[in-house]
Amino acid sequence: MAEGSPTRVWGMRLLYLAVALVLVLANLIPLDARPRNWAGPDLLVALTFAWTLRRPEFVPALSVALVILLADLLFLRPPGLWAALVVMATQTLRSRARILRDQPFMTEWLAVAGIFVAISLGNRLVLAIMMVPQAPLGLSVIHVAMTLICYPVVVMISQLVFGVRKAAPGDLDRLGKRI
Repeated sequence: MAEGSPTRVWGMRLLYLAVALVLVLANLIPLDARPRNWAGPDLLVALTFAWTLRRPEFVPALSVALVILLADLLFLRPPGLWAALVVMATQTLRSRARILRDQPFMTEWLAVAGIFVAISLGNRLVLAIMMVPQAPLGLSVIHVAMTLICYPVVVMISQLVFGVRKAAPGDLDRLGKRI
């Protein structure tokens, strides 16, 4: 099957939605009733960033907005703020995808780290301005660090299990344009 065929693109879009829903539902499963003193990674955002940088056509902005908004509602976060920040971040990464495609993985990781730190700080700033109760700063730092540590694992799983690889410089989409 061709990489840019409409069937493959729509199949991968549906796969992204399915994996994202599994990640959201997995976070809702209560494994321990006691509060934790550490924060886990945001695998949903890591997955979204990885797929956006590798194959932007697989992760449309509307899908990202709907998935992250659903996560906001289910995780009892202020609805829309994190979703808007993640959509802006994915659009920024989407515009840099062609440049980062030819760079080593460390450059991609640093770009993702910079954007994730920026949206996390933006989220905390907006919540502070609106005087919304927040998690302690230490937990937020651990959350950011854990997400960035898990990003290479998410990229590896995306490549090995789901087949989401960077487009080669000569790849064409279904209309014959360069990806």
